[in-house]
Amino acid sequence: MNLLLAANTAEYTTPAIWRILTKTGYFLGLSGAIGSVVTYIAAVRPALRAASTAPGDAAVLLRRAAGYLAWAGVVLLVAGYFQLVARVARAGKGMPFGDAMGPGRIVDFLDAPAAKGAWVAQGTLYLLQNIVLVATAVALIALFVPAVRRHLDRLALAAVPATLAVTLIAGIPATAPTELDRWLDPVFSQTHIVSGVVWVGGLALLVALAATRSRLGEGAGLLWADIWRRFSLVAMVCVGAVTISGLWISWKHVGGVSQLWTTGYGIALLVKIFLVLGLVTAGAFNQFWLMPRIAQARRADDSASLFQLTLRHFPKVVWGEVVLGVAVLVVLPFIAGSARSEAGSAKAVSDGSIFAAGVALVVALAVSLYATAKVSDALSRRRATGEPATT
Repeated sequence: MNLLLAANTAEYTTPAIWRILTKTGYFLGLSGAIGSVVTYIAAVRPALRAASTAPGDAAVLLRRAAGYLAWAGVVLLVAGYFQLVARVARAGKGMPFGDAMGPGRIVDFLDAPAAKGAWVAQGTLYLLQNIVLVATAVALIALFVPAVRRHLDRLALAAVPATLAVTLIAGIPATAPTELDRWLDPVFSQTHIVSGVVWVGGLALLVALAATRSRLGEGAGLLWADIWRRFSLVAMVCVGAVTISGLWISWKHVGGVSQLWTTGYGIALLVKIFLVLGLVTAGAFNQFWLMPRIAQARRADDSASLFQLTLRHFPKVVWGEVVLGVAVLVVLPFIAGSARSEAGSAKAVSDGSIFAAGVALVVALAVSLYATAKVSDALSRRRATGEPATT
């Protein structure tokens, strides 16, 4: 309701349904491709290599991971196409979404000459992005073929830079920035996107893999304890990157706290902030409550408890995180324009004090995350040695 009311404020327009669907779908596609590939390489693959788990358990997880990555390729391909159509529909004076789906319209958009002063045509960048997107999606889709699945590790390693390039290419400015802020804007924007989709997409992959628990042996709890531990480090880095980049983006577009509930942009951003805080809270629950209990069960060699914690309790919490993450992606299309322009505030201009504050925030956040990891580790050790734990 608030979003609908905010749509009547100056310079805020509620996005069309096709815009909501295409943008949400595109970020779902990026989450599926980037998040699952990075998580497989950073958490699943090394855990499988380090574990002395039964070959049958490893085979089950590898088959599920390969199938998930293949479907992620399908989603990326479809979402990428509709995102391109949406860009065509919004180009210039705009056109109906249905008209923008015409091949001729798409070709004209990609072949448009460079704007005056631009070092490259914007359409050329989008053409390059979509070539990489199609190639990456096809490579992932190839994992449906059993013969290709035997090379899952090598394909996933090659897919990491390729999937990242899909979004990074789109963030390259067609016109060379002349101000420092205009250099930093795409850097922070892409940092926000990549860290966010790795976080959400990684959670989704692990939930999908955990669904194989009925086909795993009781000893698989030890393997999953390692997977969750490794992904917790990945998620912690993502939280830090999302926070720092999000603060920059918010400062650029929000001129005061009151604009969070008096502008359309601000209300949408506020909803997103609450959803992200929910994600962080769930992650903290994992770090301070579940991980110490997993360590205790591991130390006691209690296979039944370890299986229960890692493959029943932990995935339930992560399912909630996935739902919150998808909700964030649904809200993203509503965060359009700028609260500053809606409220008539001056544009944000950085100076030495802003950068000094930014450095202080980065240091403070790094210390906070380090302390979080240390506290979680201490709680795990205390649980493992049987001492009372204060959580």
